[in-house]
Amino acid sequence: MFYYFLYPLKSEWIVFNVFKYITFRAIGASVTAFFLCLLIGPPITRWLAGLSVTNDTKRPHADKIHQFYAHKEKVPTMGGILIVASVLVSVLFWGNFSNSFFVLALTSLIGYCTVGFLDDYIKLRSKSSRGLSAKTKLIGQITIGLALAWHLYSDPFFDKNLYVPFFKNARFVLGLSFIPLVMLVLVGASNAINLTDGLDGLAIGCFVIAVGVFGIFSYIVGRFDYSSYLGIQHIEKAGELSVFCAALVGAGTGFLWYNSYPATIMMGDSGSLSLGGALGIVAILIKKEIILIIVGGVFVFEALSVILQVASFKLFKRRVFLMSPFHHHLQLKGWPESKVTIRLWIIAFICALVGISMLKLQ
Repeated sequence: MFYYFLYPLKSEWIVFNVFKYITFRAIGASVTAFFLCLLIGPPITRWLAGLSVTNDTKRPHADKIHQFYAHKEKVPTMGGILIVASVLVSVLFWGNFSNSFFVLALTSLIGYCTVGFLDDYIKLRSKSSRGLSAKTKLIGQITIGLALAWHLYSDPFFDKNLYVPFFKNARFVLGLSFIPLVMLVLVGASNAINLTDGLDGLAIGCFVIAVGVFGIFSYIVGRFDYSSYLGIQHIEKAGELSVFCAALVGAGTGFLWYNSYPATIMMGDSGSLSLGGALGIVAILIKKEIILIIVGGVFVFEALSVILQVASFKLFKRRVFLMSPFHHHLQLKGWPESKVTIRLWIIAFICALVGISMLKLQ
């Protein structure tokens, strides 16, 4: 809104020229989303509590961890709508909707939020932890991923190659296999964050770190001078994604204000799936799919812990961890919830630093 209505007035008053700068609008989007989340957080929390959209602490086949969640029985969930709403209002003011990458990122955020919202809503109606069936939820995620993948594949100007870090100009020409890659990144990212969302502040804290890094990546890739200096691919439309990422950082930090231990609201699937979809599409658009594995190392390991646990039990009737995802293993080892969260935040920060360093290692 500011970009369209205020920037054209620069000829009348030069101060409006600042709205052309992505950095200015990114900071504005982040601050707006943060304070908006703080402002609407309490009324939304009360509204969800009034609807009895609360956390079901009784999970099937997870009796060992019920003791850790008994005090969270009355904590409202579905708080992801708070994050998404804050982002949407923020980018309405600060974003450039003529940028196709920006619109695609918003589409992914809203699409995956819709799947998560339906899952949370069914849990509300059934008064249990059972929402959409795993198959139905996966079909919804795949459908959105397929639609976005086909759109990008049909764009003759979009680069369909997979770039390998550490090696200059190393890439795989994907062709039609670009479509399943996009689907894998989107579905994988959304599910990985969903699996990580088990402790107060854990998933949103790690997400803020990761999406902040990708906001930096987007800005650098979108500038010809910076990308040329670093020897990485320049993508003209990528810069506007830093405004999107900055809004997510602001909204995520605002949500962490209420989601930090002891949480007064949970994000639910409407939050975890949408954030995963947003992070995944940014990685795809700026051609940093492999670096996403490193920057999102905590999410990747949490997801792998579940895969390893299930595979080991089915094949060998033995468990690798006391319980999966990995954060539950640490809880059963006697670690307090806050310590698990903060130490995984530290690991997420280290992963982010490694990811940033890879920009120069091309």
